[in-house]
Amino acid sequence: MLHRIRIATTTAMAILLSALAASGQWAPGNAPPTAAHTAQAAFAPVEQWKAAVLAGDAAKLRALYSATPAARVVQPAGEAGAETDVAFWIGLKARRMKIELVQSESPQAGVQQVAFQADIVSGAQTKPQTVYVIDGQLWQKQGEQWRIVATQRSAPSKLQQPLDTNKQIYVPGLNAHEEIAHALKLAQQQHKRVLVVFGANWCYDCHVLDKAFQRPDVTAVLKPNYEVVHVDVGQGEKNQDIMQQYHVPMAKGIPAIAVLDSDGKLLYSQQGGEFEKARVLGPEDVIAFLNKWKP
Repeated sequence: MLHRIRIATTTAMAILLSALAASGQWAPGNAPPTAAHTAQAAFAPVEQWKAAVLAGDAAKLRALYSATPAARVVQPAGEAGAETDVAFWIGLKARRMKIELVQSESPQAGVQQVAFQADIVSGAQTKPQTVYVIDGQLWQKQGEQWRIVATQRSAPSKLQQPLDTNKQIYVPGLNAHEEIAHALKLAQQQHKRVLVVFGANWCYDCHVLDKAFQRPDVTAVLKPNYEVVHVDVGQGEKNQDIMQQYHVPMAKGIPAIAVLDSDGKLLYSQQGGEFEKARVLGPEDVIAFLNKWKP
């Protein structure tokens, strides 16, 4: 394939279902969660967990992980024990944490599955920075205490990750040639550049980049300087003439970007897959690119 389809393996439902099945607490023969079960309400043990992370209290945090059975921890580097997870969260030196709850449900008595994205101001570096971690946790009530029996998390990212990839960034049926022509007309009137973004709705990193474009610090540069056109490439069979016209190789992946001046002259074409792994970029990378090519 010209580009590997990127499925968001760290999305909330995937995390929880994989952790749940692996822990043996849920099997396909049992009734799966229904909409009635999925009210996204706060779960008190998660608030205890968050408080321990913010306090940097490794002992309190460790006490929230199951010892018997041993908590199963899945991290980007592979499986590990609870100590590794505790060390990760304490090591972030979280100064502030906001939890965006995606899922909180009880598929059966004494079991709670939770998924969220944590927005963390980390003091682990010389200069505090905001990082995002998607985390799925499977809690089990052991006596009077709730404990984590399985958890799976993403690596920290500097860009917020999309938890809903159903958004139609690339609207089916639009004529990309007409969209670019319209954007050029607006760019001439407003002394802007045209940012042509090639991608597809199935592409996870396309959703990451789109979410980055909505950040206030990025929007402050993007909106006054660019008209943005999203060009759908499908699975690599759509609008290839436009990619070739702007010298953007599909084989290097998507999202991919070309920058035009208001007369339609090509100023920049992505040759090396620079935005193909948008999930590993930081806002400063996006802003620097926009500043470089703005009028």
